[in-house]
Amino acid sequence: MPDASWSPPEILVAVDLVILTLRSSKLHVLLVERGVEPYEGDPALPGGFLNNVEEGILAAAHRELREEADLDASRLHLEQLGAYGEPGRDPRGRVVSVAYLAIAPGLPEPVAGTDAAGAFWTPVEEVLSGRLKLAFDHQQIVADGVERARAKLEHSALAAAFCAETFTIAELQKVYEAVWGVQLDPRNFYRKVQGVPGFIVPAGAERRTTKGRPARLFRAGPRTVLHPPLVRPDTPMTNEVDQ
Repeated sequence: MPDASWSPPEILVAVDLVILTLRSSKLHVLLVERGVEPYEGDPALPGGFLNNVEEGILAAAHRELREEADLDASRLHLEQLGAYGEPGRDPRGRVVSVAYLAIAPGLPEPVAGTDAAGAFWTPVEEVLSGRLKLAFDHQQIVADGVERARAKLEHSALAAAFCAETFTIAELQKVYEAVWGVQLDPRNFYRKVQGVPGFIVPAGAERRTTKGRPARLFRAGPRTVLHPPLVRPDTPMTNEVDQ
């Protein structure tokens, strides 16, 4: 017999956004300065509670992207990262947050959203190293988002989401170096990228980046799964894409 005295626990649902982009060839994450308690004045990920009982979780993520970063979800890579719901993660009560990973190239200076006192881009290393402490469990969410991006660069075409519509192979290499935190040998990287059919395709144009020969432009190809994969180096500052 079911326990007639049982009732479902009261749980609030929120979304949090790990928004990554490259700025000055370094991987950055968007943070906000909280303008309300709890953690007023502390840095945190953009996000918030569902707007009403009829709002879907993905719709809430799209709304928060617009409100917190003035971004159109249809113009960037967006995927669900995971759910975070440990008791005590939020002093306001039991809160389950569904986190999303968002990636886009060349994102502008942010504008603070509705409950934020400010918004700013921060190198992910400041968060991963612990030099910058975030509110709630957002330190872990950022770490998970960066690791997801790092892993997906090996086996998927996610790196192109960090680039403009057309890009040079040198610009693509900078994505891998920034996300993985390594240095890669240009000749080896070129060979590896060109060895994955359909990863990138010629854009039929060139761009002069130095006084030398103009660089060929490429765009993302039809392949979404890389075979063979571009394996992440085991240690930083290596000269190889794989060993």
